[in-house]
Order: sequence, then C-alpha cells, then structure tokens
Amino acid sequence: MKLLSQSAFRTTRDVSDQITDRGTRGLLQAGYIRQEIAGAYSFLPMGLRTLTNIANIVREEMNAIGAEELLLTALGSKEHWTATGRWDGLDVLFRLNEDGERPYALNASHEEILTPLLAEFINSYRHLEQTIGLYQIQTKFRNEPRAKSGILRGREFLMKDLYSFSRDQAALDVFFEEARKAYVRVFDRIGLGEKTHYTFASGGTFSKYSYEFQTELEIGEDIIHICENCGQSHNEEIVEKNFKCVECGHEKARTTKASEVGNIFKLGTKFSDAFSLKYRDETGMDHPVVMGCYGIGVSRCMGVVAEFFADERWLRFPESIAPYTDYLLVQGDHMDWAKSLAGNLEAEWRSVLVDDRDARFGEKIADAELFGMPNIYILSDTAKASDMPEVRRRFGA
Repeated sequence: MKLLSQSAFRTTRDVSDQITDRGTRGLLQAGYIRQEIAGAYSFLPMGLRTLTNIANIVREEMNAIGAEELLLTALGSKEHWTATGRWDGLDVLFRLNEDGERPYALNASHEEILTPLLAEFINSYRHLEQTIGLYQIQTKFRNEPRAKSGILRGREFLMKDLYSFSRDQAALDVFFEEARKAYVRVFDRIGLGEKTHYTFASGGTFSKYSYEFQTELEIGEDIIHICENCGQSHNEEIVEKNFKCVECGHEKARTTKASEVGNIFKLGTKFSDAFSLKYRDETGMDHPVVMGCYGIGVSRCMGVVAEFFADERWLRFPESIAPYTDYLLVQGDHMDWAKSLAGNLEAEWRSVLVDDRDARFGEKIADAELFGMPNIYILSDTAKASDMPEVRRRFGA
C-alpha cells in the first residue's frame, strides 16, 4: 500500500496549449512524466511503475520463447558502425567525439555491438543446434529531426530489442514465427491487441521488407491499408497507386492512421557478413550465421495506451499495466478501513494507492480520474454506513 500523501509529486493543470494530444497532456497533468528537452522525458514514480509493468510483460513473453536477457553498452565504436555502412548511412545516429580523435555513437540499435560479440562464442554448428535469441530492455538514442507527439516519438526512449542467430533460413523462419506470436501476446496483454495489426512494410536500412505492428490511432504518424478480404495490413509507403493485397490479391482496403509499436526483420547475413560471424558445419565448410531482429518500443507503448484509452476525464489504464490496480479515496476518518481493505486487495496480488490527503472531495476525485487507475474505491461516511465502499470503474466492467 502506498500513501499518496507521501509522494513528492502532484497533479497539475498547467500544461502548454501546444500539447494537443490527450495522452501526453494526461501523462503530464497526472505527474507521470516531465519533459527535459525536445524528445527527452523523465519518468516520475507512477510513470515508471507503468513503464516497468509494460517491460515486465515484454520480458515474460521473450523468456517464454527461450530468449535470454542481457544488457549491452549504450556507446558504440565508429569502427563497428562503419563496418556495416551505417556510420554515414543512418541519418538518425547520434555521432559524438570524446576528444576529437575517438568518435563514437549513442547506439540507435545494437546489431553493431552484439554481432561481433557473438563471433567470440559461435564457431560450430553445435552452437546453433537451436536458434539463439538474445534481448535487452534499454534506453536507445535517435536524433529525430522533429521530435514530437510526446513519448510516441523521442530522441531518447526505452526499447526492447531482440536479436536471433540461426544456422539457416529455415531455422530463422521458425523462430521468426514464434517471435511474431509472442508480440501478439504482448499487445493483447497491454490492452492494444484488438486494434494492433501485423503490417507489411519496407525494411529501411535493415532489410528489403519487414513487418510492423501498427496500432490504430487518430494522431498516428503512419497510414495503413487493411485488406477487406483477409485482414492483412499494409503500410502506406509500399502501397502502389491502386491497392492490391500482398496476401490474397484483393483490391479493396480500409485505410486508417496508426502508430508503430513494434517491428520484426529478417536480416539475413548482412551483419554477420560485416563481422565475419560464421560457423563450421558437419563437413567442415564455413557458413554465415543468419540473423533476425525484433523491436518493441516500450515507452512508446505507454504513450499509445495513454492516447488510445484517454477520455474526457483523461487517463485510463488496463489493470495489466496501471501503476496501481486500485485507488482508495479516503474521505473522513476512515484510514483503519482503508488499511483493512488494502490488505485484502494486496492478498489477491493487487497493488493499492491510498489517497489519504487532507483535501476536498472534488479535488481528490478529479485526481483519481486523472490518474487513470482502473478501480476507484470511495471510503466515506455514507459508504461506511452500508459497510461497502462506493466503486467507480475507470477501465473494464
């Protein structure tokens, strides 16, 4: 049980009129985040709890497909980024000089770090009897020219990036499908599954083609076309003048704005070739390791959920990621009742925030609704008379 009176942070209504999207305004007003500079945000305690809940769901699903977690350096050498052609080829890469002689990068992704590292450990087919999956949840840096839309698109953000290392294309295809299914489970669990689409897109600097996970969103920066026949989604950038579904050939689609929350790529041997990541087969022949990469924007997911579910009373979070599942609003001398109720809820593995502040009911209920916790319990004299708190649901039945 956490007492709100012990928090160093408060809600505010003083948010710039330039911030027009509901999700970012709600997160700022509720004291979940604060902007330091354009594209860089601090996550305050309740924001961090939400972010951690999303990260833990992602972590559970990555572990479930046999991937192993690690943590890689945020700094990358110019030599490694030059080896893949991305020192000059990736326009959002932060390039820095330590002393004018030793340039390095703030890593935008980690192929350039992990691939040469794995060359130290993989050299035989015996090391690739099963596809190796390695992932991290780490801050990434991208020099976005116009960082906007709050935490939906920043220069600094929390990302889960998974990299797979396979013996051949067939093995990659098997792992790729398992990763796709894991992503579907992630977005289901954080509340976005119904409106998140597996979307065919170009591969950018990674590969010729990729798949994105796009969530329908009014303020989304992407446009997707969803086939009316089979439901396959296509990013606007790969749709010709006349739509034709890449899966079934149907020529009619529903078009909507969306925000990308994840993507998966079959990298092939692009990075393993650059760093001579090879294995020797049973006959003694050398082959390049076949790679894939799989990203989820953890902080972006938080921003998308905030925007997607926000209403006229601001934030609404599903129980799976809310900072607290239950908000106890205490009005009057009912702290003993609140402690008892909180204990019962926590015994059921729920998390409880108690508003014990000496404040007017109107202020407390306005904050309770702004915070977006799914369940609000009002403990008042009237409720005590019936020995039943008044319950208001901000999310769910």
